[in-house]
Amino acid sequence: MPKLDILPLEEAQMNSATGKRAQLIREYKAYIEQVPVGQAGKLSPGNGETLSAIRRRLGSAAKQLGKSLVIKRTDDNVYFWVSNEAPRRRGRPPKNPR
Repeated sequence: MPKLDILPLEEAQMNSATGKRAQLIREYKAYIEQVPVGQAGKLSPGNGETLSAIRRRLGSAAKQLGKSLVIKRTDDNVYFWVSNEAPRRRGRPPKNPR
């Protein structure tokens, strides 16, 4: 008879994700978790990587971690740090009822 374990949905999604993209996201999550609050990280592209891809992967990993990152791109590096502010909501702000 099989054994049932109940676990959070995020953990199940993270453990069941396979493929190259999932592996890359896990790698970028590790980068984000290594940088303490109040310090910044710097990533330089390797062979076959672009700055845009690094920036996109950082944003995706931060979203999955539930963290707000500030990502700045220079000529040949990507700098990032954890922001203390809540992420800004997109769209038009709601009207105030009177």
